[in-house]
Amino acid sequence: MWPAGADPGRLRAGLLAGFLGFALMLTAVDPGTALDATARTPVPEKGYRSGRDALRSGVRDYNAGDKQGAVRALEYAADQGQTLALWKLGRMYADGDGVPHDDLKAFEYFSRIADDNTDDSPDTPNSGVVASAFNALGTYFLEGIKGTYVRPSPERAYDMFNYAASYFGDPNAQYNLARLYLDGTGVEQDPRKAARWFNLAAEKGHRPAQALLGDMLVNGTGVQRQPVKGLTWLAIARGGAQGAADTWIVNLYDKAWASANEADRADAMAQAQSLSTGSTRRRR
Repeated sequence: MWPAGADPGRLRAGLLAGFLGFALMLTAVDPGTALDATARTPVPEKGYRSGRDALRSGVRDYNAGDKQGAVRALEYAADQGQTLALWKLGRMYADGDGVPHDDLKAFEYFSRIADDNTDDSPDTPNSGVVASAFNALGTYFLEGIKGTYVRPSPERAYDMFNYAASYFGDPNAQYNLARLYLDGTGVEQDPRKAARWFNLAAEKGHRPAQALLGDMLVNGTGVQRQPVKGLTWLAIARGGAQGAADTWIVNLYDKAWASANEADRADAMAQAQSLSTGSTRRRR
């Protein structure tokens, strides 16, 4: 879903031009860091029939616990243009999963996906991976990578999140874009736009978006106060909360629930149960 008045073709063209301009800037600063074929990981000695064969081998090795073998195979597959291999390597370096944690390497793998797939249709098999790469790049641009050429740029973060959210409909990017509008980071603060993007992500089951949208509606933060609808979203988010990472969701729910009247709580719980039941049926 594109924002009102947006031109998809112009947005893609502008994003690609901006991203390629960033890559050219890196080349001017340090040719060794340019995001092109010369900067790619060398092909390993082990032979594979094709890039797809190497990708399958890398996935098998990873699932078997041989992460060194997985990296070798995935590097070959990535060099052959396998988008999923690029994404998996990016995630491994971002998480320090079987390799040393290296955000710059992760950034460069995700950048290669962005360079190679900017014009891909959101209906292609790899669209989820491409959207995830743009979202990851937005996260890196938001804070930068200390000690590297990747400087904080909220404006570039906005470009990445907006593209993944608008063109691909990625819920994580929609949530991150909403946060930018809510906080006024890299864009003019606009709670109404934040609420709209939170709502899109919330409808796709994104718990943090459900929680923050619910909190905004309960308190009327920049939007019309709708306590029952807000409590409903908070109840849905609370129902899916797991572990310490979601403690803040539980706290928002508890605070809102404690201050609500009995009628609103009853209505919200009934709506939350109805929505949750409908969602479960659709997934079957």
